[in-house]
Amino acid sequence: MSASLEDLLCNASASGNRNEVTRLLQKGADVNGFNQFNRTALQVAKTSDAALILQLLQAGANPDVADPACGLTLLHDTSREGFDDSVRVLLEHGADANRVDVKGNLPLHVAAREGHLKVGEAQALKPTPS
Repeated sequence: MSASLEDLLCNASASGNRNEVTRLLQKGADVNGFNQFNRTALQVAKTSDAALILQLLQAGANPDVADPACGLTLLHDTSREGFDDSVRVLLEHGADANRVDVKGNLPLHVAAREGHLKVGEAQALKPTPS
């Protein structure tokens, strides 16, 4: 059985292969489609690669798709790892900084726990009043 375009897109995204991501999107891969593990290309994107994340967002990727098991979004993951450029790109493209995981953690919480609280980062991830 051959891999679906979405599986191939997720593989390219996870490995940071932007040229292959472009090729697969042009070939008709659904940027919000799920791979065989129920993940999207953005969910498995190389978190340190802000340019790849931007490419997927510009192609229409939903920044707020959460892991069904733990509720983590890519904003949680990039915040936890301290990838400031990736955090900025996600926020600039509508990622929800108020989205909590299954334990009730905001992206700000996971950033703080890992010591990634530069002033600008803390302000960018600060929850907005409802």
